[in-house]
Amino acid sequence: MNNLNSTIVSETVLDEIVENHKGKPGMLLSTLEKAQEANPLKYLPRETLSDVSKKLNIPLTQVYSVATFYSFFNLKPQGKHSIIVCRGTACHTKGSRALLSQVGQILGFRYGEEDDEASYTTPDNEFTIKTVACFGQCAQSPVIAVDNVIYSNINSLKLIEVIKKIQGKKIKV
Repeated sequence: MNNLNSTIVSETVLDEIVENHKGKPGMLLSTLEKAQEANPLKYLPRETLSDVSKKLNIPLTQVYSVATFYSFFNLKPQGKHSIIVCRGTACHTKGSRALLSQVGQILGFRYGEEDDEASYTTPDNEFTIKTVACFGQCAQSPVIAVDNVIYSNINSLKLIEVIKKIQGKKIKV
């Protein structure tokens, strides 16, 4: 796994981000969003939250509250690629749970059976797998998103092809 200290946004970069957003409406959200984007592992480490708090003169508790309230902020390292599986009712009835298990099988881990809302990042930081309550595309269920591209009417074979394309190699199932 990467040295996590190397994933902290540099003070120079963070200063620039803060300078671009300080005093503007939504400065905290914008600053956190850009700080997360600047992090190679697309997350907000504790040190970054603390630095943002100091630089914007906002209590750390408020910065943390915002970072944990919005689902697009990550407090743990993320993979280079993201796979999001819809767990809404329509997708569930058409097999999204099996797809979630299939993703785990392909990438070599067992996704928690009772903790569908958790995310999992592979040890090599190549993939982060998450679930979402609904993509709003129920008529095309089951639905997944891979690197922000929506795939509908997905099945095991399509899923394997999508992951194979990302990995650039043959997948054994």
